[in-house]
Amino acid sequence: MFDWRDYGNGIVAFDAGYVRPILAAIHMVVERGRVAFIDTGSNDSLANALSALKRLGLGIDAVDYVILTHIHLDHAGGAGAMMQAFPNARLVVHPRGARHMAAPSKLVAGVTAVYGADYVQKVYGEILPVAAERIVEAPDGHVVMLADRKLSCLDTPGHARHHICIHDELANGIFTGDMFGLSYRELDVEGRQFVFPTTTPTQFEPEEMRRSIRRLIERKPAAVYLTHYGRVHDVERQGEALLARLDRLVELAEQAQRECAAGDRQARIKQSMQQYLLGELRIHGCSLAERTILDLWAMDLELNAQGLVFWLDNR
Repeated sequence: MFDWRDYGNGIVAFDAGYVRPILAAIHMVVERGRVAFIDTGSNDSLANALSALKRLGLGIDAVDYVILTHIHLDHAGGAGAMMQAFPNARLVVHPRGARHMAAPSKLVAGVTAVYGADYVQKVYGEILPVAAERIVEAPDGHVVMLADRKLSCLDTPGHARHHICIHDELANGIFTGDMFGLSYRELDVEGRQFVFPTTTPTQFEPEEMRRSIRRLIERKPAAVYLTHYGRVHDVERQGEALLARLDRLVELAEQAQRECAAGDRQARIKQSMQQYLLGELRIHGCSLAERTILDLWAMDLELNAQGLVFWLDNR
């Protein structure tokens, strides 16, 4: 069975089946037999979503909403397939992302420019459009009612300008997409968790990210629910650690800008970021082999370095 985490508060996380196990979670909120999925993984995730409904004794007609934290394809690539499968569902997305879900050709072109056409076809397949009349735009403060459970949308730029977080007031939890960074369960040490920022291209903006993280911390949630991966507790402490690591990554990027030729910056940033984060992880107490850690982080380190270079060139 795919990874399954029932948190006992109407929130379940299960594996999206994206690239490797427990890399990307889909969260399912269940209230009085009604369902909202938050983030979708890629098209490959549909089978797991259907299995999740079946495990809870629910059918496709129970799904009222598919909510996207943002439209990067590891979060939104499966939205079109889900919307075809769930006839009652409406798609909830930031206003900046709505048109790209209705007509995804520009979105796919942008992702292809970063990853390459072969990778996009292999990992995501065909990105299906969503009928515009089924899309709900969610500006800051927009409320989604799942039965009588209130899900409030928060405009949270910094990782992307089309990013929202979703505050589940009943559970006092926030679904953070990529805004509260990345936290992989393989790196937990005696229940303690490790988080670090995601600075991927092309809309990373450190000041906006700081403000958005602060906004989440100030809501004093009991937990945050990350797409990569699952529930993170001790939110205030983890948020402060995340902010400190964000500041350090920006410092490393600016140092590379001063000291390296333009063509050498990305490699320098990646190497210095890797050394810094490995050091932080050792302080955390993780004893996994370095090769194992770097395999887990391979995509993240590369994309973080790309995003920092893009920010340097466009700030």
